[in-house]
Amino acid sequence: MADTTESELLAAAPTQLFIGGEWVDAEGGKTFDVRDPATGDVLLSIADASAADAMRALDAAVAAQDDWAATAPRVRGEILRKAFDLLQERKDDVALLMTLEMGKPLAEAAGEVAYGGEFLRWFSEEAVRISGRYGVNPEGTGRMIVSQHPVGPCYFITPWNFPLAMATRKIAPALAAGCTVIVKPAQLTPLTTMFVVGLLEEAGLPKGVVNIVTSSSSSAVSGPIIADPRLRKLSFTGSTEVGRKLLEQAAPGVLRTSMELGGNAPFVVFEDADLDKAVDGAMLAKFRNIGQACTAANRFIVHESVADAFAERITEKVKAMRIGRGTEKGVQIGPLIDEDAVDKADELVQDAVKRGATLATGGKRVEGVGTFYEPTVVTDVVPGSDILTTEIFGPVVSIVRFADEDEAVRIANDTEFGLVAYVYTRDLARGQRMIERLQTGMMGLNMGVISNAAAPFGGVKQSGIGREGGLEGIHEYLNVKYTLTPDPFA
Repeated sequence: MADTTESELLAAAPTQLFIGGEWVDAEGGKTFDVRDPATGDVLLSIADASAADAMRALDAAVAAQDDWAATAPRVRGEILRKAFDLLQERKDDVALLMTLEMGKPLAEAAGEVAYGGEFLRWFSEEAVRISGRYGVNPEGTGRMIVSQHPVGPCYFITPWNFPLAMATRKIAPALAAGCTVIVKPAQLTPLTTMFVVGLLEEAGLPKGVVNIVTSSSSSAVSGPIIADPRLRKLSFTGSTEVGRKLLEQAAPGVLRTSMELGGNAPFVVFEDADLDKAVDGAMLAKFRNIGQACTAANRFIVHESVADAFAERITEKVKAMRIGRGTEKGVQIGPLIDEDAVDKADELVQDAVKRGATLATGGKRVEGVGTFYEPTVVTDVVPGSDILTTEIFGPVVSIVRFADEDEAVRIANDTEFGLVAYVYTRDLARGQRMIERLQTGMMGLNMGVISNAAAPFGGVKQSGIGREGGLEGIHEYLNVKYTLTPDPFA
């Protein structure tokens, strides 16, 4: 309902754990607070799961696994499609809830509802397309059958910055493949994910197929689940540092893992680029989600012949951006998620300026209530500055110059990360060379936004393992089995 008030929405929002098809309190009735980063006010107090609660969730997922795997693909797909339809009916409510707990402008939250919903629709259609193959072996002595089967119970740890899309991007392919799941949403933004799980329940999902455990301590609930031999898949979206630790925990059980980790995206503008389009693309690539995205452009690598013009145009746009609570009309920059995020952005900017960069606009926190940081542009960033090697996760444009294509490629690839890159050029051959030369899992060629449910999302190097979305996404939740049978004509 578009006219639902904040208080009405919060009053109806789930606050308990969802285990075995039931909304239940955490062990001992423990709770923790979820706050609005724009005001600091408590939105809701929700269940704070213990290790025992986590194991109850895994028990439920394991108990439901065989029946769900045996459920007809069409039935699995129709439940996902029903959840998609319900999400469209409640899209305004979900967007508002997301803005309240995460802070992003309401228009962006609505965009995430549309994007995140597409994973439900896409994988509802992929559920019936799981296939295998049959053929004669090369020797002609038998027949080879290759089939695909659900991995089994999965554990998902999702981040705070896209609380709907990061949940549906994992849940939808798992359900389509026939896997049961336990979801541990981020402590800072659990409400949207809980709401979506409620929609799946309403869509007719059998008990135990999806379970959600919210907790103030990720390690307390994650450790026991990951260590249990019944778990067969771990998927995490978050920092590379945490991803490394989870991979270590997954190693003893040789778990299938999907890791969507940190980014340090280069945004390369060549001398022949359409500057108007490059600036528009830069605004999208940088300021979507207030810069709090692993796909956010981090390093603007601009040819020296157009660097001044690019900086001037983007600075003009950045100065005009409106800061405020995401629910306010016309706001483009909401709060960062917490004080730590503000401190990090400010430290990176100040370090760049001390090393010789020029502060074109912004560059400080916004005084008053909430965790706001001014949209910022720093130009002529000096090599060795922390801002070039550290993921900013804030509304900061950092511009560095280059002289030729080889230098641009060297700067772009000079990072341990390789999630996404953006390139602006009118030269088709150069664009093709960038596809070949840039060490990245994804690339936007004259495009500032690339995420799509129909495309494989993921990186190389220390940006992760595996892919989410696209034709490839469902295969992360399937095991391949090869069977040899005798020659039926022998």
